[in-house]
Parts: sequence; structure tokens; C-alpha cells
Amino acid sequence: MQRKYFDPHWSAETVNEAIERGDVVRASFHVNAYNRVEAYCTIDGVPIDVLISGAVAQNRAVEGDVVAVQLDPLPFWTRLKGSAGHFNESTPMNDCNVLPGDMDILGNNHKGKDKLDIESEDADSGSSLPLTGKEFHNLDRAFASEAVDAELRVEPISYCCGSNACHSSIIDLSSTVCSFDKSEPLNSVGKLCAMINSFPSKRPTGRVVAVIEKSPRRNTVVGFLGVKKWLSYREGHKKENKKNRNSISFSGWEYIQLIPTDPKFPKMTVSVISLPIGMKTRLEKGDPTVEMELVAARIDNWKEESTLPEAHVMYILGRGGEIESNIAAILFQYAIPGAEFSSESLSCLPKTPWEVPVEEIERRKDLRNLCIFTIDPFTAIDLDDALSVERVSVDIFRVGVHIADVSYFVLPDTSLDMEAQIRSTSVYLLQHKLPLLPSLLSENLGSLIPGVDRLAFSIFWDINLAGETVDRWIGRTVIRSCCKMSYEHAQDIINGLVDVESPNDFRNGCPELLGQFQWCDVIRSIKSLHEISKILKENRFKGGALHLESPKLVFLFDECGIPYDSMLCERKGSNFLVEEFMLLANRTVAEVISRAFPSCALLRRHPEPNSRKLRDFESFCRKRGLELDASSSGQLHHSLEKIREKLNNDPTLFDILISYASKPMQLAAYFCSGELKDRENEWSHYSLAVSLYTHFTSPLRRYPDIVVHRTLGAVIEAQDMYLKGQKTLLKSIKQEAVARNYFTNIYFDKNAIESKEGQEALLAAALKYGVPSTEVLSDVAAHCNERKVSSRNAEDAADKLYMWVLLKRKDAFLSEARVLGLGPKFMSIYIHKLAIERRIYYDEVEGLTVEWLEMTSALVIDLCTSKRSQNRGSPGKCRALEDVAWIISSCDLKPEWEAFGDVNYEGGATQEGVVSVPSKDSEPVISGGSEIGPAVFPLTVRLLSTIPVVLHAIGGDDEPLDIGARLYMSSYLK
Repeated sequence: MQRKYFDPHWSAETVNEAIERGDVVRASFHVNAYNRVEAYCTIDGVPIDVLISGAVAQNRAVEGDVVAVQLDPLPFWTRLKGSAGHFNESTPMNDCNVLPGDMDILGNNHKGKDKLDIESEDADSGSSLPLTGKEFHNLDRAFASEAVDAELRVEPISYCCGSNACHSSIIDLSSTVCSFDKSEPLNSVGKLCAMINSFPSKRPTGRVVAVIEKSPRRNTVVGFLGVKKWLSYREGHKKENKKNRNSISFSGWEYIQLIPTDPKFPKMTVSVISLPIGMKTRLEKGDPTVEMELVAARIDNWKEESTLPEAHVMYILGRGGEIESNIAAILFQYAIPGAEFSSESLSCLPKTPWEVPVEEIERRKDLRNLCIFTIDPFTAIDLDDALSVERVSVDIFRVGVHIADVSYFVLPDTSLDMEAQIRSTSVYLLQHKLPLLPSLLSENLGSLIPGVDRLAFSIFWDINLAGETVDRWIGRTVIRSCCKMSYEHAQDIINGLVDVESPNDFRNGCPELLGQFQWCDVIRSIKSLHEISKILKENRFKGGALHLESPKLVFLFDECGIPYDSMLCERKGSNFLVEEFMLLANRTVAEVISRAFPSCALLRRHPEPNSRKLRDFESFCRKRGLELDASSSGQLHHSLEKIREKLNNDPTLFDILISYASKPMQLAAYFCSGELKDRENEWSHYSLAVSLYTHFTSPLRRYPDIVVHRTLGAVIEAQDMYLKGQKTLLKSIKQEAVARNYFTNIYFDKNAIESKEGQEALLAAALKYGVPSTEVLSDVAAHCNERKVSSRNAEDAADKLYMWVLLKRKDAFLSEARVLGLGPKFMSIYIHKLAIERRIYYDEVEGLTVEWLEMTSALVIDLCTSKRSQNRGSPGKCRALEDVAWIISSCDLKPEWEAFGDVNYEGGATQEGVVSVPSKDSEPVISGGSEIGPAVFPLTVRLLSTIPVVLHAIGGDDEPLDIGARLYMSSYLK
């Protein structure tokens, strides 16, 4: 009988019954990218992720699966980093990364498809270098959003070490002994939370007993085939059997290994006979270059008897080191549709040339004589928002936001609507745009191009000098923009470089002005909008809003689309000008549609941050003399602003703190109001500090905005129907009608909406405009959330690709870095110039010693002068010294260079240089005029120290692309 390595998965019926009893919990499965044998399961409503340690406990679950988890007994829960929920710099580190049982699985080979080189797949899985009494000190760098609504996304889970949990018994949540309020019954999640609160120093551990929902990522695996090992095996097989001299033939039992580019996925086996015909032909000829091809594959099966999953290769994506091949891989991996649309979708668009129909103009408010303009990035062509402003009295401004009426063209349940829903969002990969809608619509008919009539939804607010809205109007309009301005153009006006007397003094060329308006009209409008936006922004932050944002890395491209340099950019006043009014529009529409359709409004929520991680951050700041109050979003923002002032001379450290502050933040998400009808306290948006929020302002780029437009259109239609009925009724009783927008005005009439006439009008309008039901809208929201995460991951992957190309072009990059974390095997560093985090591994390096100085909380790295290495690694398993440090001779140092010794350097401005990396046998040559000096041995490193490093591109030919980092050192022993 064939040996089984995994327990069988429970049936769906068994899982459902166990969830009802509280024996298991439903969770999302996520893998540690740095150590695949560690996985973490996120359970809704539970503040701490459950650790699933080892291949056996993971039981064939893969990244993104929804799984059923059986918790271990409390005594086997692992110790949480920072005992009692605090960031502790002296907590001992549990260094067990792979359980003995897992090593047995990873180390055994068996005949047939399992007869492969099944090595440990994780850099962390070997024996560790002991650092007495110290855990890994980590400041995980999270993403700080530059999105208009300052939303935050989920970041990778912290790198906690393994568990020694055994699975012979389980925790019974139905009979937990923890103390909690017995007067209020708790479900299994509530009881688990109670246990976690009772034992704050413990992290729950468990094992996967079933895969409830398979991850879409199972169908989008990208990787390389292990061709050279396979050819070597085949050559030996041929010699042994002395046949098939001139060609290779395939048998059904022959398998080749697939190595995914995503480290979160295990190695896989692929049946050679199932490969695409072209690949089989090349293998028959013994072509080793097949190994350099990126392939698209899917996981077909993972049996209990197999150590690795079975995969099927669908097609070749291209050579691993080429940009286009990797872009194709990113699109496949994250299921991003291409730029082409189906003929059925294109047939839904109007014929060109197209003009706004006369009857449509008559149904709308005509704003073509109003000074309206767009402000967007310089290269933008999908213009979906415009602004206007008028002074209606001494202290009242009428501000208008005008959003492209895309719902006029994208009708419900059409082919175009269904394709847009599947895409959900436009995806921007720097040099590639994958649009939500066809270019005819997104760049022409629906885009607010200057000088032509366009359909819009418009919102007008009458705003006083205190930033208070005293009245508003919402409706469908027809507009004609007079000018397409870039953020740079608007900033020139704000900065006073361009005024009424000198309207042509723009730094980047003067934009074209169309229609009857003069530059004095536009300039006055932008200056007025800027002043109003500053008041709105001040009020927003007084109201508790939170702003977390770091500089954004921008690439500079040559005429061939290849990056040749990069720079850090921060948003300016013109960006915030537009942002304030878009935020106001989104808030306004959320209020209107949720009042009219309380069960089927598409809204956006941002839950409160993870309290434990927020306490960690508070503790970290406190230990460094930085006062932080994280009791609310507003207090957190004000504290960070004070810290910004205190760290005025160290902007890099402040950027690190902003990133670390982002780590506790949860993911903002779309939801259907009816889904949380009895939990309105969960509707709020934490970072914006508002109770209602939605997305309305980008319908050319986001499908949820189109749904919101339809809902808003239904509210406006119902309001008109209701007013007509009221006028008829009042006329019949000979009373004069008073025109009031009961449904959309700030003077909201709840009785009007809840009246029989109001409900009948809303129902009729909902049917006309295709407002989805609660059930349908909940599914739409879930899909849009998944697509938003995938698109963000794709954009991040593209950023990394272009960074790799940039470093490949420059050979390597010399820079200063800040130490974010110290551990027994590696240090985590942050390179401010490139806004990236890397790791430098120093465990088991031939010729290198590492020592932890507990009294000073410092790590000392030195060259080993003895002939015999003191490392504990197996022969042949040690890293080469050149892989960890680029060492130059101290005799070759330039006099002006200042070597780093005991690294406490927190210095000011740095200069980064380009270097040419020599072969390991040659002396390094530095180019680019860098003035960064190397460090010297022994190197003493502390948390937040500054050290010199060399960055370089690695991989690309037959392995995943990555950006490597090495210490930049000098030594007389060189």
C-alpha cells in the first residue's frame, strides 16, 4: 500500500457540522513568503492569526484557500512575539522553523513522479545560528496609500517562528475554561477571542482539516521547469538501458518539476507527456533552454500520497529575463484580462461620430456655459472628474464636482456590463494599461474631453467660509470642459508662478483653453478651490481623519519603454485640492443612496486597526522617546504630525514609522448595506473618520462607481416622480407647491422617502435603472474586493519588475540602508532611495561569524580568521561570503571615503551611486562618483542603524526575478 503523507480532507457535511458545534473555524489561508512551512490563518473577528506550522498541518492547502482549521490545545499555542501584546526587544526566539515530521516528508524520495529532488524549499528551514536570548526585532514595512481616500491594504503577516504543537487532541471552544461574561452567549469566534484575551502572550496554532473554497490562484501558477535536472536523469536512464540513442521518448509515468516564481507556492510535478507539443519537441531534442521559459500552469490535484501537488502546463509565457514575458506572467498570475474586448461588448457602444442627443440635453441641466475644467496627471486620457466654482455671495462659494455619466453607456445586464463587472477595475502597470472599459468609451465618449459636450452627474455645494455646506444640488447634467490641466499646471497657479497678468508662464507648457472663458477665469477658480480645499482638509482632520502616506517611487523611461532612473515624489497642493472635493462627493453620494436604498446601497468601509499591532507600535515609539496616542484615528494622526516635527532632520526614520503605523491597518472593502443592516456601527471608514462612504468619482476606472451611479440615478428619478405626484396632489386641493428635493438635499425628508408614494417611486426607479438586490450586490461587492486586491498585487509586481530591470541595466546600486530588523539568520533593511525593503542573510556563511551582544542589543558581524569555519551547516550548504558582502580592499579606499565601523550613523543627506559588480575573482570598480564609504569588520549593527549596501538584480534566466542586497564592506584581509 502506498504511503500517505497527509490526512484526508473532511467532507463538506462534516465541516459544516463541526463549524456549528465550534470544533473548527473557517479561515483564510496565507503563507509566509520567506518561509513557506509557516502559514497563518485569518479568522473574521479574531485579532490574531492562527499559526499553521509545517506541511503536515497545512494539509495541502495553498495560498488564498478558505480552509477549516482545528485549533490545538492551549498548552501547544506558540509564544507571541512581544509577550503580553507588547513589542519586546528581549523576548527569546523560538527558532523551530520546520517540524521533524515535515523534514521527513521533505526529505524522502519515492519512485515515479515523486522521484524528484525534493529539497527544503525555504531559505530559513535549515539549522539556525544561535543568538542567545534574542528574538527577531522587526519593523515590517507596510504600504502607505496614495489613493484618494487614503485607504490601506493588508500587508504580509509577521514572521513568527514555528510551533511545537501536536495534533493528537484539539481545543474545544464549546467548553472553554476561559473567563468571560456568561450572561451573554458567545459563538466559537467569540470564545476564541476570549481565550486570546485571557492569554495575550500566546498565538493560537492549529491544522487544516479541509479546504472549503479553493483559491483562484491554483489556476494561475507561473514558474520554470527543472529541465536540466530532468535531462540529466534521462541521460542516465538512457545509458543504463542502452537505447533511444538519438531521441528521447516519453512514458506516462515520467514527471518533471515545476518551480513557481511565487515563493508562497510549493514545488510541483508535471507529467512530461502532458506538456504543450512545442515543449515536448524541444525536450526530445535535449534543448536545455526550455528551462529559461516562463510557463503558465494550474494545480490539478494534490493527493494524500504525494508530497507535491500535480500541475498542468498550459502554455509558454516567454523568456524569464524579458519585460514582456514577465508582464504576461503578472497578468496571468493575477487573472488580469487583456486590453482587448469582445465583439459583443463593443457592439453595445454607440456608432461614431457621436454627439449628445438633443432630447438628452433637454432632460438634463445644461452647464455648458459654466467654467468647468479637469485636473489630472499629465498623461491621463480617461478624464472622469471635473471641477467648477462660483462666488454666489460675499461668504458663499458654489463648488461643483462633475463626474462622467458612464452609466448612460453601460446599461445593466448587457455584454459590456458583464465584461466590466468581471474586470472590476482598470489596472495600470506603468507602461501597460488594462482598462475597465473599451478605449472608445474610456478615452473618448465618456471622457470629459475639453471643448466637446459630455454627459455627467453633477453635485453642487454651497460652502461658507468656515467650510460648512449650507445647501446642495445633485442631478444629471451636460457639460463642456474648457481646459485639461495637469497637476503641475494647477500647482504653478497655486504657487503664484502663473497669474492673470502672466497666463503663459507654465513650466511644462501652456494647456489649451477652449470656449468663451479666459485664463483669468480658470486661474481665479483654481485659487478659490485651493483655499476652500485647505479649509475642508483642516476640518476633516479636526474631525478625526488619519493620513498615512510615504513618498512614491516613480520610474523614468527612455523612448523604448525601458527604465533608466527613478525618483521619489510626494503629492502637492494640487493633488490635495482634487482629493478634498472627490472625498466630499463620495461622502455625499453615500449618504444619499444609503438613505433611499438602505438594503441595496454599495458602500465602502474601513474597519478599525488590529489593536494588538497598534499597541506594539505605541510601545515601539515609547521606547524611543516618541509620544504616540493611538486611541482613535484622529489622535493617531495628530501624534504622528508631532513626531514628524520632532524627526524633521531624519525623514527616513519618519517614513519608516509611517510604514510601521500602516501595518495594523485593515483592508478597506466594498459591502452591501443590506448585508450589514443590523450592524450599522460596522459601516464606518476608520481612516476618513466618516460613518458613510462609497466610490462615485471614477466610473471610467472602477465598476463599483458605475453601480453607484445607477443607484444615484434611481434616487434622482424617484425624487422627480415623487415631486410630480406632490405637485399634482397640491394642485388638486388648490395649494401652492414648494419645490424641495426631498431625497437628495441636505434637508432630508425621511417621511417622504418612507411614504407609500416615496416607496413606489423608489421601486419603479430601481427597476428602471437596474439597482441590484441585496444578494446580487453582496456578490458584486465580494468580487470587486477580490479584483481590487489582485490588481494592487499586479501593480506591485510590475513595480518590482521595473526595479529589477533598472538595477540590471545599472549592474548594481550603492546606497545607505536602515536596519529594520535583526534576527539569528538575517537582517531586514530599508533603502529609502528606492522605497524598498530587503533582507541580508548571514547565517551559515563560510568565513563569517555572528555574535549577539545582549547588554547593548547589538549584532556583531566579523570575518572568521581561523582556517576552519565555525558554522554548523552541512558541507556544501554554506553560503559563499561574496553572496552576503561585497568586500573591497582597505588599501583601495579613497581618502575622502569615511568607513562605517560601530554603526550608529544616522547622518543627513546621502548620495547613491551606480557600481559595476566585478566577478568574484576581480577587484571591484566603482563608477558614478559615489561618496558612500564601505563599512569595516567587525560590523556592529543595532536596530535602526544606517549601513552601506549594494543592491543588484538576480535571477531572470531560469529562476524568479529578485533584488538582492549585500553589505558593502572593506577589509585589509581582502
